[in-house]
Parts: sequence; C-alpha cells; structure tokens
Amino acid sequence: MELKSIMEKFANCGWDLIAVPASQWLDGKADKNELIQAIKQADIECGSCGCEFDPLYKMALKLLDKDN
Repeated sequence: MELKSIMEKFANCGWDLIAVPASQWLDGKADKNELIQAIKQADIECGSCGCEFDPLYKMALKLLDKDN
C-alpha cells in the first residue's frame, strides 16, 4: 500500500490525532515532523489493538522515512 492510500485512510478515520495531520499532508500543508509524531503516538495508543490500522502506522512511518 502506498503512502497516499494510508494517509487517505488516516484522514477519514475520525480520530483527530492522525486525521488532522494526514489531511494536512494530503493537502500539501503538513509539517512532516508533526505527522511522524502523530503517527508514532497513534501507534503507542492503538498500535496493538488488532484493528486494520495497526500495521498501517508502522508502514506509514517506514514510507515517510524513505521519503527523506
């Protein structure tokens, strides 16, 4: 799954922690560091609950790291 698809899922999830920075990223207005911190926090809070987002947090972080 590509980063844009993951960000679209995050943007539409209804959880402001990741929805807001993901929406900003999709609009080209994101602070990359804030986005990474939001995804890391989401992974801490929800990254092992068994939902469909669990692997997406890690994948998004990996893809954002490649994007440097």
